Amino acid sequence: MAVANPATTLQDEATCPICLEYFNDPVSLDCDHDFCRACITQNWGGLDADISCPQCGETCHQRNLKPNRKLKSMVEAARELSLQSGREPETERLCEKHREPLKLFCKEDEIPICLVCDRAKEHRDHTAVPAEEVVEEFKEKIQAHLKKLREEREKLVKFQVSSEKRSQENLRKTQTERQKIVSEFQQLQQFLKEQEKLLLAQLLKLDNEILKIQTENINKLSAEMSHLTELISDIEGKYQKPASEFLQDIRSTLSRCEKGKFQQPEEISPELEKGLSDFSQKTVALIETLRKFKDTLPSALETKRGESLGSLRQGAIAANVTLDPDTAHPLLILSEDGKSVSWADTRQDLPNNPERFDIMPWVLGCEGFTSGRHCWEVDVGDGQHWAVGVARESVRRKGRISLSPEGGIWAVQRWQDQFQALTSPETPLPPHRVPSRIRVWLDCDQGQVTFFDAGNQAPIFTFPPASVPGERICPWLWVWPGSRYDCVTETQH
Repeated sequence: MAVANPATTLQDEATCPICLEYFNDPVSLDCDHDFCRACITQNWGGLDADISCPQCGETCHQRNLKPNRKLKSMVEAARELSLQSGREPETERLCEKHREPLKLFCKEDEIPICLVCDRAKEHRDHTAVPAEEVVEEFKEKIQAHLKKLREEREKLVKFQVSSEKRSQENLRKTQTERQKIVSEFQQLQQFLKEQEKLLLAQLLKLDNEILKIQTENINKLSAEMSHLTELISDIEGKYQKPASEFLQDIRSTLSRCEKGKFQQPEEISPELEKGLSDFSQKTVALIETLRKFKDTLPSALETKRGESLGSLRQGAIAANVTLDPDTAHPLLILSEDGKSVSWADTRQDLPNNPERFDIMPWVLGCEGFTSGRHCWEVDVGDGQHWAVGVARESVRRKGRISLSPEGGIWAVQRWQDQFQALTSPETPLPPHRVPSRIRVWLDCDQGQVTFFDAGNQAPIFTFPPASVPGERICPWLWVWPGSRYDCVTETQH
């Protein structure tokens, strides 16, 4: 039988079950369960009446909220233990050839060497200086590179916001034109139906071109930001290493820094913007013509019916998602048809089977996908706390689980005013883009998952291709107190 790690046990005990972070100003309820003061206050939602404990469901009196000073001291100890366990002891590296300390640095070869190497033939005519003397010099260079890389990442974020804003402005233009067209053709009734369909199809084609470019840009930006974040993390780790290890492969490290430049994707082409402007002008002219001459129509509109309306989601299968009761946390209640999930008033007496999540209020879908493209929608309403996405079928069910692709979860989350993709670290998303209904788009063959606003079809975030592994993937939901979510099958693709 495996023995639990005392450090891990202490850190788990010092973690709030709501925010999953170390307790901040911990308080105890009547049932002796502990929470951060801010978390439990927010969970109650400002109600004056007695409420139930989010963990066990027992009724508690707000006036009996008690500070837990012993737990606060334990949290401080857990924090210090966590910091100490993350520090690496600085050990002196030895020369692989002579087994002597690497106390010198060869300026010509830019590598650390030992005293014996300095006298050897290969370094005899080279300039060697004490390693400590060049550490600060190279640290300054690395620090300068880190500053530039962080600036490049900031440029990416600003460019993404600007690009999405420009796309939304163009989509609003197409919407305005659509309203004009529909209004006029309603007056012309059946006689003008074929021309109305053609113009709407042309507008839809423009919409799809705009959305296609936006989606491609999001994919490129996400991949570029992921690359820069990984590079910065690697270099920051290198920066903290002991001098001899820090100088190892320094030339390669500097080269990687210099290559971490922002590759700006193309924005919407001038041709597309000109086409949109030309279409608007033609629409105005056409409406005037139709008002004056109802008996004649421009010959340019006499085209074949049934033109394709685009293929942004061509070939996808509508997933009939139902939720798996064997995976649902005991505080979650599923509807009889498995299409809805809500928070229970009290903890249900359910068997702690291996499939069930025991700490996190999560639930998986019954369906799992290994190939093809699939999509479904989740109605989250105006909820302030939720997360929607997909997870490996093999995702851990017991204890704390990382909310990231490393933990087997690909999702977007809302936490009050914060809207973000659950990358590692999280990727902030524009708060004004928080939808009430989310479309999840899973491409198993490409290993990619994309989230759309189901209301206006605007892309929200895309996890890059090959980021989702080639194993069985299931729908995933995170439900909060007072919430109810509905899984909806999309019927047209």
